[in-house]
Order: sequence, then structure tokens, then C-alpha cells
Amino acid sequence: MAEQKNNYAYIDGNNLYRGVNNSGWKIDFLRFRKWLADKYGVARAYYFIGLIPKEKDMYEALQKAGFTLIFKEVVYGGDGKPKGNCDADLVLQAARDVYENSCGKLVLVTSDGDYASLVKFLQEKNKLKVILSPAIQEKCSILLKRINAPITYLNDVKSKISLDHH
Repeated sequence: MAEQKNNYAYIDGNNLYRGVNNSGWKIDFLRFRKWLADKYGVARAYYFIGLIPKEKDMYEALQKAGFTLIFKEVVYGGDGKPKGNCDADLVLQAARDVYENSCGKLVLVTSDGDYASLVKFLQEKNKLKVILSPAIQEKCSILLKRINAPITYLNDVKSKISLDHH
């Protein structure tokens, strides 16, 4: 049991969904939220996600599980696929929380190399707890691996957080 620190998690929702799905399993959000609290002392877990009205049941389930949802307006590409890129929103929220000193350490849930500069900033400020990569090791961005930040691969802890292991 981690001592209760006021740590915050920042979750790239689309990256989490894709990474876990591509590994062939489904995450249990209640168990995941509890694991974040127990293992990393996460008091608040921001979940950055595109807003698609037909997904409201999923949003409700995430909120019930204890996630703070931050919605991004979705635009539709030429292929009709929704795009709700939350990277800038996640980075701004993390930087704001560090600047305002509202949290202890930060847990970043992503495999996306676009966050490498945020990770470096968090390391400089001694604010990074861990990166949790939804993708398997081979698919996690080299830009994140090169920084020498601690990375835990969710695939390695799926027995604790997947829907299939009760």
C-alpha cells in the first residue's frame, strides 16, 4: 500500500484505449483506478477524452470509477473518423498543476512520444512519478524510452487491472 500522497494521474484516454486493445485485453476501470491509488498514491486521475455523445455510458462508467473527465471537442476527418487530440490539454493541465503546486508527483498514462518534452520538464522539477505505457514495450515511443524515465507497461500488470482477472 503506497502512503497516500497527493499524486495526480494524467491519462491520454485514446492512447490508453488503443494500446490496451491492440494488446488484446480490456481494462477494468474500477480496478485500474484503485490500483493507481494503492500503487502510486493517486488522489486525482484526469482522463482526457474526445466528447462523442453516443459514448455517454462509457463516460458515466469512468466517472463512477473515480476518474475526472476532461473532454475535448471532437472533429471528424475526411474519413469520417472522430479526432479529439487531447495532447495539448493534458500538457497544459499537468504544467498548470506543477506551477500551482497543487499535487505531489505526476503519473503519466501514455505511450506517445509527443509527451517527451512534458516528461523532461517533470523530471527537471522532480515531479515525475512514473510513465504507465498502455502499449507493449516494442510499441512504446522511443522518445519516451530515451529519456530514462521510469516506465511500467500495463501489459505487465494486466492481471491486476484487466476485466478478465477477478
